[in-house]
Amino acid sequence: MTDVLAELRALRAGDLPTHGGRTLAYVYDSALPGLDELAASAHALASSANGLDPTAFPSLLRLENDVVRTAARLLGGSAGAVGTVTSGGTESCLLAVVAARDARPDVAAPSMVLPETAHAAFHKAAHYFGVRAVPVPVDPVTFRADPGAMAAAIDSSTVLVVAGAPSYAHGVVDPVPPIAAAALERGVRCHVDACIGGWVLPHAAGIEPFDLSVPGVTSISVDLHKYAYCPKGTSVLLHANADLRRSQYFASADWPGYTMLNSTTQSTRSGGPLAAAWAVLRHVGDDGYRELALRVLESARVLRAGIEDIDGLRVLGTPEATLLAVTADRDDFDVFTVADEMRARKWYVQPQFAFGPSPANLHLTVTAANAGNERELLDDLRASVAAAVEAGPVEVAPEVLAHVASLDPATLTPVDFAGLLAAAGMGGSGVLPERMAVVNTLLAAASPALRERLLVEFLGALYS
Repeated sequence: MTDVLAELRALRAGDLPTHGGRTLAYVYDSALPGLDELAASAHALASSANGLDPTAFPSLLRLENDVVRTAARLLGGSAGAVGTVTSGGTESCLLAVVAARDARPDVAAPSMVLPETAHAAFHKAAHYFGVRAVPVPVDPVTFRADPGAMAAAIDSSTVLVVAGAPSYAHGVVDPVPPIAAAALERGVRCHVDACIGGWVLPHAAGIEPFDLSVPGVTSISVDLHKYAYCPKGTSVLLHANADLRRSQYFASADWPGYTMLNSTTQSTRSGGPLAAAWAVLRHVGDDGYRELALRVLESARVLRAGIEDIDGLRVLGTPEATLLAVTADRDDFDVFTVADEMRARKWYVQPQFAFGPSPANLHLTVTAANAGNERELLDDLRASVAAAVEAGPVEVAPEVLAHVASLDPATLTPVDFAGLLAAAGMGGSGVLPERMAVVNTLLAAASPALRERLLVEFLGALYS
């Protein structure tokens, strides 16, 4: 047993750090001592219980109702609000879409209206469930959804309208009240994706209403494994009332076994993540979460102000939560090289490619662990920009970029893709180069469809 755990620890040593605030994507660190141990102990107590049947495991039913009640209280739910604990934000968004679709069997070719900044989970839902996505351009300066354009996009096929609180890419909160009002006027559901901000924004000053208290908002999602600082694998999808939730459920008695009855896309669900989330929520409490939220909001404010003082950088939009998108405002360096330089200094910042009015940028997810350590991050970011300026912009032969930009993913063979992956430094064993600026420059030159296909091929190579 000791040898197995030692091997696992050795494998984990090669991962990005999950604590300390140096991984500014994917992970959320409260910096509260003992919280991980509490969550792990609670997870172990319930990991063998199965959420498939709440009558067989009534403890899980109690835990889920407690967690949903806590989320509803925070996010403007009335006495009739109901919800479901899911495996994460993507599943919460998927279920919101399928519930909206199945509540309207009269619509033969359903669609959903969403800002172009909406999370890719909604495009995944469109792909899975046959609901046509209707992306609407956002304000090119603020990156907030345009309520008038959103309202104009609603038609007789629309079953759902989506808004973000905040959007992931830029950390800005969409104007939910007018968007929800337009949906309500047309008799259409409105979902607010608060997966990132739901546990923080209620404590922020000056935020426009965005939750279930807003007329017309019918559902909202919030992830517990983000700013509730619970272990991975828990999110909550809230509906304003039980009638709205009913079409989310799936039941099938059309086979000789037990009648399958599911509240989520999963059937068997370990009770471990739910128990861990319940324990963390109980331990931290409302006052503790308010303190954590204020701490991370202040840290994001300090970092935003510090970044604006770094020559060559600017923050996109007007972020109101804990996410920052940082771009270059000069052409003598590129942000992909800055990302490499930050990685060399033991920081991970997430590159984001240009899309519409949004230029290539670096995404920073600020957590409570960054509070008090902002100066070190800013100093290293300033040094990384200086190093990127000294190195100059990434140089790739123009004919190579033109060739990549012209490729049609539908006509390329697996051999062609293998050659492209190898040229980008992404082939062979699946081990990426230490510096990714050239790879990211080539990917940036590719169309979104080609980039998707290249990365799918790369993912397949990793799992071979």
